[in-house]
Amino acid sequence: MRLEYFQMIDRVISVGPGEIATEATVPLASPVFEGHFPGHPLVPGVLLVETMAQASGFLLLHRLGFARMPFLIGSKETKLRSFVAPGAVLQVTATLVHEGSGFAVTDAAITAAGRRICEVRELKFSLQGFPAPELQAAMRERALQIGLTEEPRP
Repeated sequence: MRLEYFQMIDRVISVGPGEIATEATVPLASPVFEGHFPGHPLVPGVLLVETMAQASGFLLLHRLGFARMPFLIGSKETKLRSFVAPGAVLQVTATLVHEGSGFAVTDAAITAAGRRICEVRELKFSLQGFPAPELQAAMRERALQIGLTEEPRP
């Protein structure tokens, strides 16, 4: 996990037509922790939501063969159940709920050491053409770095 660069997912564990399992290790040090909170560093809840959105995004990129980019546009319900400290190893999963008409919806969750940390219901994405070829190339490169193949699996 590189919090400052919003690279939240470290590796893909598995991916199927409608689900993905990923892993993210929270760094021991990050400028994010200097202000959140001094003397008691925690991953901000909004970054946990971003982590679930990125796992969902990689699932969608994979399903779409990198032909369109998923942009987060909303969520229905988020529950933050536990704090996340530096060094935590997070298992991040996302499941496809709906895809069609230029939109997609996923449910996602984070666990650590067998405990549910947080979940979000109905992460909503707009599926659009890539606004710049550089973004498409960067997404493909990042996907390869974390072990996500470009071709959707049957």
